[in-house]
Amino acid sequence: MTGTDGAAVPVPEGQIDTDYTIGQDNIEGSVGPIGFDIHNPVFLISAVSVVAFVAFALALPETAGTLFGALFSGVTTGFDWFFLGAADIFVILCLVLILSPYGSIRLGGREARPDFSYPAWFSMLFAAGMGIGLMFYGVSEPLSHFGSSLGGASVGADGIRTDWAPLGAAGSQEEAIRLGMAASIFHWALHPWAIYAIVALSLALFSYNKGLPLTIRSAFYPVFGERVWGWPGHVIDILAVFATLFGLATSLGLGAAQANAGFHKLFGVPVGPVPQVILICGITAIALFSVVRGLEAGVKLLSEINMGLAFVLLAFVLLAGPTLFLLTDIGDYLLAYLQYLPALSNPVGREDVNFAQGWTSFYWAWWISWSPFVGMFIARVSRGRTVREFLVSVLLIPSLVCVVWMSIFGGTAISQVVRDGYAGAQSAELPLQLFAMLDALPLASVTSFIGIVLVIVFFVTSSDSGSLVIDTITSGGKVDAPVPQRVFWCLFEGVIAIVLLLSAGGLKSLQSMVISTGLPFTVVLLVMCIAIWRGLASEPR
Repeated sequence: MTGTDGAAVPVPEGQIDTDYTIGQDNIEGSVGPIGFDIHNPVFLISAVSVVAFVAFALALPETAGTLFGALFSGVTTGFDWFFLGAADIFVILCLVLILSPYGSIRLGGREARPDFSYPAWFSMLFAAGMGIGLMFYGVSEPLSHFGSSLGGASVGADGIRTDWAPLGAAGSQEEAIRLGMAASIFHWALHPWAIYAIVALSLALFSYNKGLPLTIRSAFYPVFGERVWGWPGHVIDILAVFATLFGLATSLGLGAAQANAGFHKLFGVPVGPVPQVILICGITAIALFSVVRGLEAGVKLLSEINMGLAFVLLAFVLLAGPTLFLLTDIGDYLLAYLQYLPALSNPVGREDVNFAQGWTSFYWAWWISWSPFVGMFIARVSRGRTVREFLVSVLLIPSLVCVVWMSIFGGTAISQVVRDGYAGAQSAELPLQLFAMLDALPLASVTSFIGIVLVIVFFVTSSDSGSLVIDTITSGGKVDAPVPQRVFWCLFEGVIAIVLLLSAGGLKSLQSMVISTGLPFTVVLLVMCIAIWRGLASEPR
């Protein structure tokens, strides 16, 4: 290994001996006062491809919408078994590593100590990993699965089920509640966090313990050797950039739609593409300010503010809603999740095709497309943790938080339908269901405004940390690249969300692109599992 001055230095115990130095393939320079330090060819190919995509979607929106719809249908229908099976592998590997002797290995070496406290660490990883999605689906998804389960199974003339109920639907109202909540928790608990944990662990291990750049390709050194610095690595990093951009764009589109619905309810702002575009522009501007402030002053501060507000809203709904029922039902919902987990995660022979393809396949592709961004972000803030501590924290604690969140928000909405006869949330449009649920509780205007603020700040946090990660990948693993590069990626996240919202497919176009980019990156993650095992096996203990 060579130092920054080109002289040979001893290789520390456990580190990989490579001639590669961070930034050796980079192009450095400036255009006027704007400096740049970009990896060649990862930045150039990624940037040009993104600009070409935006131009295509703007010039031919109808063609783009048709193409995006065909991609969504083809991938979810033909590869649902692949997404479900891969996600199961990620969960199993995480559990095996927690129980194995490898769990005692410390990320960063034996003497490394954590950079952040537990509260700060949990706030950052949770805000980056789940924020906008939980706000958007926390009420709507349990209501949807409850309604479809209660409606029962229906079969078309071709023998294929036409309903959207999970598994075999439900025979009673009580069973429909348990199955609906179990299906909702399934999409937000162990499996998505295992996806994030695999990427984060591989990046932390090969960067902090093996001395390689903090970029996706580094995890594949045990597979490709020195070739990872060539085209195999270029392709992996470019796929990671695409997956991250479209994963973020989908979340930004959901956030804009929900914030627009909230502003319409509170202030009468019209609902439609124009207000949503204005929202994306405004929130992207706030994200740019946070990007310039950096990790400590930007993402960390916003994450802690968001977690505080989220806890306040969660506590309010618990106390103002059917408190006794919610407190007793949380445990039952968790047991229902564990009861139905084997059947829900089964990748083959499923009869509930609409649920498995339209819900689960989309979710797993969405989480996988987010995994480069969330995984690298978690890796950056997780130095000093043992593998066991890391996996338990990343896998189990956020999963339990998601169980509580879904149980309280979704459980309150279902209780309003079943026990109170209030169907306002159930009959509302998807982005408005959170606010319709809050309408039936005291201080609805105040809590709805808090909900809007949460959506916006989650939006900003995701955009900020996503820009940071994409910039790290496209600058060859450098974590101190010029700020204008992060500004460039932050702007293009917003541009992609706007373009896809304005294309013929709207939100469906966002979902189509996240599915399409998630498919090839699933293969990357499966190979990454092999690399993690080899990397841990070679680590001194």
